[in-house]
Amino acid sequence: GRAPAVGTGVKRGLDQKAIVFSIQGDGDLAAIGIGDLINATVRGEKLTTVFFNNCGYGTTGGQMAPTTLIGQITATTPDGRSPETGGFPIHVAELMAGLPGVVYSARCAVNTLAQYKRAKKAIKTAFQNQIDGIGYSFVEVLSTCPPLLKIGPTKAREWFEKHMIAEYPLGEFKNVNER
Repeated sequence: GRAPAVGTGVKRGLDQKAIVFSIQGDGDLAAIGIGDLINATVRGEKLTTVFFNNCGYGTTGGQMAPTTLIGQITATTPDGRSPETGGFPIHVAELMAGLPGVVYSARCAVNTLAQYKRAKKAIKTAFQNQIDGIGYSFVEVLSTCPPLLKIGPTKAREWFEKHMIAEYPLGEFKNVNER
């Protein structure tokens, strides 16, 4: 969760021209790491974050994450996430777009070849912003995790397209190079 803070140290302490990026999941970025992320972005650090959102803690047992959907069943929400007890899913790409040090914020998906190509373009844009020294760039990539959902890949893709994309709309939320 502390990747933006470490990235700041690398960039400032070792090499201002270094390409420094973090690859983070929804658990570490949107939970324990949200403070470090926001602090790095409001300072306008010249970093890039690629955020993989699968709506749960996929590598530590399938617990609810800050991005888990309302009604989604996880190891810690066996009856589904309830807004009364678990709050609402956080929309990180929109949050980043509202911060002044962020110059690029986008959300993509990798469920089809066309979406994959859009994600590749967004990540390239994010890195180019860092190379050009413009500011902080953020790309959220939606993906599914069949083991987390306890369903097969085909059903997971259907769930992803019906529920995740409905909750988390795709697109660019901020791009200072496009006015």
